[in-house]
Amino acid sequence: MFSDKIILVTGGTGSFGTAFIKRVLAEHNPRKVIVYSRDEFKQSQLANEVTDGRMRYYLGDVRDPTRLRRAFGHVDYVVHAAALKQVPALEYCPTEAVKTNIIGAMNVIEAAMDCGVGKVVALSTDKAVNPVNLYGATKLAAEKLFIAANAYNKTKFCCVRYGNVIGSRGSVIPFFQALKRMGRTEFPITDKRMTRFWLTLDQAVDLVLLALGTSMGGEIYVPRIPSMAICDLARAIEPDCVFRDIGIRPGEKVHEKLISEDVTNVYLVDGDRISPATASLGSDTNDLWMTTEELQEILNESVLCK
Repeated sequence: MFSDKIILVTGGTGSFGTAFIKRVLAEHNPRKVIVYSRDEFKQSQLANEVTDGRMRYYLGDVRDPTRLRRAFGHVDYVVHAAALKQVPALEYCPTEAVKTNIIGAMNVIEAAMDCGVGKVVALSTDKAVNPVNLYGATKLAAEKLFIAANAYNKTKFCCVRYGNVIGSRGSVIPFFQALKRMGRTEFPITDKRMTRFWLTLDQAVDLVLLALGTSMGGEIYVPRIPSMAICDLARAIEPDCVFRDIGIRPGEKVHEKLISEDVTNVYLVDGDRISPATASLGSDTNDLWMTTEELQEILNESVLCK
């Protein structure tokens, strides 16, 4: 599928973008892989880590439509991973969230259509389902924009929506691991009832590759992934930990949903099977749960989590 093709990843220096780029270079034969991001230091770090002649690095912001159009010239596939994601920061600075996550999405869509990009896959989040924080609301708006964009021309747009990524730099897991390295066994917990959906970076990359390969335009792909209680997650990292309840932060839910009651254009991905979703899916009502042993095994194998 990617043989002799040009792929561009917005936000390509993040945890997902790095994992995606490495997989594509190792397992496929693209002509070129372009990282489009605004952080020159992270780009230089990635360039030192991934020494491949097919890599290109473009400095730019998704807020800049002119730069996007220049970068998208001759690109076959775009993976849109750039976003502002930290919930408390975006509650405090809402205009910045709108500029990057909504207006940036509009700019990506228009640049892709103007430049004749074949397919665009946008990364979304479970926080876009029945959102209670600004981050989730901006990602819901972005989903709507990408799906609606299929009405305009030949460029195909779709979304992938998933939960928390094990090993990503912004997740709670590296935070708990840092506490353990400091010898601390008291872990701050926002709410002991809290549950979340979890998947690995490899699973996130699998989902995007599947979307790139199968999308006809207009789908939201949701993976069949397990839930885990925050207390069980903490015990997987430090079995002897005790908890200090600090209360839920502004814009935070006790449980998340990957699929709402009003299901539209959502496809559930379970292994190799892709089927239209017919029911809601919440992290507390999920019938698939990750054990502490399973998480420990993943952490032991993950370089990012060490």
